[in-house]
Amino acid sequence: MTNTSLEQVIQYAREYNLIPVVRTIMADTETPIRIFQHFYQEPRAFLLESVEGGVKWARYSFIGNDPFLMIRGKNGVIEIERQGRTERVEEKPIEALKAYLRSFRSPSMENAPPFMGGAIGYFGYDLLQYYENLPAHQIDDLNMNDIQFMFCDQVIVFDHMKQQIQVIANIHIPEIATEEDIKTAYRKTICKIDATIDKLRQPIPYAMMSSNPIPADVDLGNVQSNVSKEQYIANVGQAKELIRAGDIFQVVLSQRFNIETQVSPLQVYRVLRTMNPSPYMYYLKMDDEVIVGASPEALVKVNEGRVETKPIAGTRPRGATPEEDALLEKELLADEKERAEHLMLVDLGRNDLGRVSEFGTVRCDSYMEIEKYSHVMHIVSNVSGQLRKDRDFFDAMLSCMPAGTLSGAPKLRAMQIIADMEREARGPYGGAIGYLGFSGNMDTCITIRTIVFKGGKAYVQAGAGIVWDSIPENEYQETVNKAMGCLKAIRMAEAIFPDRTKEVAYTNLDYFVKS
Repeated sequence: MTNTSLEQVIQYAREYNLIPVVRTIMADTETPIRIFQHFYQEPRAFLLESVEGGVKWARYSFIGNDPFLMIRGKNGVIEIERQGRTERVEEKPIEALKAYLRSFRSPSMENAPPFMGGAIGYFGYDLLQYYENLPAHQIDDLNMNDIQFMFCDQVIVFDHMKQQIQVIANIHIPEIATEEDIKTAYRKTICKIDATIDKLRQPIPYAMMSSNPIPADVDLGNVQSNVSKEQYIANVGQAKELIRAGDIFQVVLSQRFNIETQVSPLQVYRVLRTMNPSPYMYYLKMDDEVIVGASPEALVKVNEGRVETKPIAGTRPRGATPEEDALLEKELLADEKERAEHLMLVDLGRNDLGRVSEFGTVRCDSYMEIEKYSHVMHIVSNVSGQLRKDRDFFDAMLSCMPAGTLSGAPKLRAMQIIADMEREARGPYGGAIGYLGFSGNMDTCITIRTIVFKGGKAYVQAGAGIVWDSIPENEYQETVNKAMGCLKAIRMAEAIFPDRTKEVAYTNLDYFVKS
């Protein structure tokens, strides 16, 4: 049975031009990974997954492929790909994205998942260069886009709480449409849903289970970085001098590790989600790039007019025993340097949301709580406000990009220093990944604890917040600790799935060769 009737669609068509048709089916024997296996070898596909459990951050997983529209932007040139044609225009990336999203009018349905179709992709760290006078990095070796989004009008929603799947396909209603036109479009949409469910019922053509044991630990082997330890420590020293001079309060300095690998990104994702389950898990495949991540930190979320951000600052490694873990947690919460840094970034988050929220509605819902992950623990707070009537999620995004926890304070001066000290462009790292819904909802996380697969290499970037009393050696080690989970996930996937290497690190390249 389809949850959305023809009569409802006809009624919605009076006001909206994109209407979701929903069919709900049982999913108590399924998992998001198993569902995604039907799609991940296609040239463009996504999985946005919440693993930790609980309704606020972890109820839904979203799966999709075959976007009807692609928007990507680089150096002021926007490419808009639709129906096999590519148009290039000179425009600020977010303005082009905004124009296309605003051209779709979609209803908010009662008791519906927050995302029923829209744009899925990433904003790069350097997005603010289009709006502020900021210097470019000296080297752009990864050559990643400033933004890249897939517009998907069909999505599979996995409801972890109810153990159900909602297969959603959106009907495009022309500006002038008769009732007969709507009926025809409805029937075609039902056929699309039927075809998707039929595909989900088909057996996976290859075994995804491995008989190899999960290793207790792995040797990282040859790992390269774009900056030496000596240079990173020197950069920290230089940043501290700027802080002492009153130029800035804090700056986040990072390094980017890389590993040569042919392991399938999906196998790495499978390992990562079990090693380091996080509020935001994602697998984005867009042609010759795959982005896999497990981010603990929301950037900005808009749901039914409520806007939220979730500052994370203050880090310790996990303890080897429960007793050591508890001791490290107590030490972290008592560390005046970490507390001061966290308070500064909470205040920055309040200021960011204050620019787009109704006066007097910004509040700190939770303050300085500990969240634990596979290799590190963090101090976390949650800040929210009521989005102003004359603002939308694009305004909320721009007010928070990039996060203070990935740049510093004051934000613009910190970004200038980062561009000077970090020679290579950050690309997606420090930006945002998530969805922008046709109905006006948005959920994005900061692109950290993330692996970029490109050209036979896997890249992992991590940073540390530098303040006046930072110890350079400790800050360097913090970047290593933060990257360790992703680096180990790659090596563990190689050990667990040694027979599945070529299977798809180069699937993207194979696609272009064959076509």
